[in-house]
Amino acid sequence: MTSALRAQFITTALFLFIGIWLTGFNKVHWFLYVPVIALTFAGITGICPGLMFWKKMDSNKVNGCVYRHCKHK
Repeated sequence: MTSALRAQFITTALFLFIGIWLTGFNKVHWFLYVPVIALTFAGITGICPGLMFWKKMDSNKVNGCVYRHCKHK
């Protein structure tokens, strides 16, 4: 994972956290903390489960379409 992508994850997490802070920690739903934690983890460690998942899904494409639904077989 490139350092630019890691910086992007941390920056996005920071903006989300600032939004939570400006709204009020006791007013936002707990689920809004999940992307902040996940993005911070990805930025620090370089391990991003969401990115791995979508890369895996993209590797299932053959001839520009998803293999199961492809009419070019």
